[in-house]
Amino acid sequence: MYKATVTIKLKKGVLNPEGMTIKRALNFLGYDNVKEVQTYKMIDIIIDDEDEEKVKEKVEEMCKKLLANPVIHDYEIEIKKL
Repeated sequence: MYKATVTIKLKKGVLNPEGMTIKRALNFLGYDNVKEVQTYKMIDIIIDDEDEEKVKEKVEEMCKKLLANPVIHDYEIEIKKL
């Protein structure tokens, strides 16, 4: 059994409206030294398989088909044995 953690973030140059909203709110609250905020999405997937390489391939396929938009997202996959 494995746990795959997928971290999805916007590619460099793609606007991050959620991050900009958080930055404005922090500045409004007096945190004037906050200059940039980036937001990420993390997804944990538990997979019952014996082969770590197969797990990584499956999760890579999931990212390409559903979890990430390759036009605007970069992602990293981390696999841990449970």
